[in-house]
Amino acid sequence: MGKGKGKRDRHRRPARRDASREPKPRILCVCEGQATEPRYLEGFKAWCKNPRVEIEIDDSHGVPLTLVKRAWDRKKQAEADAKREKDENLRFDQVWCVFDIDEHPHIPEAKDMAAGNGIDLAISNAAFELWLILHFRESPGPQGRYDLVRILKGFLPEYDKGTLDFTAFRDGYRAAVTRSRHLDRDADSTGWPGQNPTTGVWRLTESIRGGDGDEAKGDDSGDAGR
Repeated sequence: MGKGKGKRDRHRRPARRDASREPKPRILCVCEGQATEPRYLEGFKAWCKNPRVEIEIDDSHGVPLTLVKRAWDRKKQAEADAKREKDENLRFDQVWCVFDIDEHPHIPEAKDMAAGNGIDLAISNAAFELWLILHFRESPGPQGRYDLVRILKGFLPEYDKGTLDFTAFRDGYRAAVTRSRHLDRDADSTGWPGQNPTTGVWRLTESIRGGDGDEAKGDDSGDAGR
């Protein structure tokens, strides 16, 4: 009997950890935009099959500093809930604020508060439409919000903030990440990180997708979560 058991053991392979089964981080996204950003992100998280992403809209229509304060409050509340219920799953692993530069005041203060409290920022300069355009073409160069909308409508004539459909952007996602990373590198090389045009949305989407935030590995036509 002992001999038979030894024989079986010799042919048994050690169990391997399946990385695809690792739980994805719990992510909170607090959006400045009332329609465009949350609609895109809702469609993106569905594409990635990631239910551990919560997307909130700032109903107060506040400036970025107000947005960061709200995100910080939500983060602290989740930590308090986790401590009270003795359940670490109630904490957010990542908290993000999504907003545009536009002509908002107190941007440096918002960045400082976020950095000091573990909150990540997905900032678009000048507007979120830049990120959408990068799904279709290279950067159009420095542009204002209204010019970006006009350029985007060249690809999507029916584009409307209230009816954005993520499927229109899915096939160009990987290209958008690559183009965004190039813009970041170009801005950093000039000593002006975050200049117009840049967008940090790709870092958030890669976190949602489960990528490493450094390379775009999503499947252009299939399941982004594979």
